[in-house]
Amino acid sequence: MYLVFFGFGFQSFSSSGGAGTSYLSFLAPGIMAFQAVMAGTVGGSMLWADRRWGMLSQLLVGPFTRTEYLFGIMLTSLLFGLGGATVMLALAAVLLRSTVASWTGAVAIYGAIAVGSIFFGSLMLLISAKVKSNNAYNSIQVLLIFFVNFASTVFYPSTPALPLSLRVLFAANPLTYVADTARAGYLGTLGVTNGYEMLGLVAATAVVLGLAIRAYLRSDVSTE
Repeated sequence: MYLVFFGFGFQSFSSSGGAGTSYLSFLAPGIMAFQAVMAGTVGGSMLWADRRWGMLSQLLVGPFTRTEYLFGIMLTSLLFGLGGATVMLALAAVLLRSTVASWTGAVAIYGAIAVGSIFFGSLMLLISAKVKSNNAYNSIQVLLIFFVNFASTVFYPSTPALPLSLRVLFAANPLTYVADTARAGYLGTLGVTNGYEMLGLVAATAVVLGLAIRAYLRSDVSTE
């Protein structure tokens, strides 16, 4: 729905003003990148629901360890993110009648979304391991989705025309780097900057994953 309504809506707006008509091409990889955030919410919600309804304690009675459960959730988030990106690639091919510029671009897209899915999955796991109130968890999740979505380059580029405060938020938002790399891979404009962005994202992911594992291993198996 983002791709259809935002894409065609803003493209028609820019076209009527005499500007370029490539907003759909700009937006499509951004929406692919946003799948990483949605994948992260899946992982966090799974842990929260299992703790709230006592399913985690029942699972751990069986031949499963906490670590196996944790990485099972992370794998689910990863597959969800990559699957969502694949669906978006197919929709973009239908709507734009074009596809990824090269195999290198496809690897960049899936690599960026994979790392992004692990980052946001770890972040949501960290939150779900710390928060015990259902209302608090839902509020934090909705606020986080709203913030990282719109304070990134998913819908619009970061340019000097933006206020400095917004440019700082864009630069501090991991989704910006996922979107930038996915977009560069889709349009065939990969460069050294994208490599540095991904290295930074990998480092941030390792830190957040470590914190999530630590918080999860110390958390109660139930919120009761």
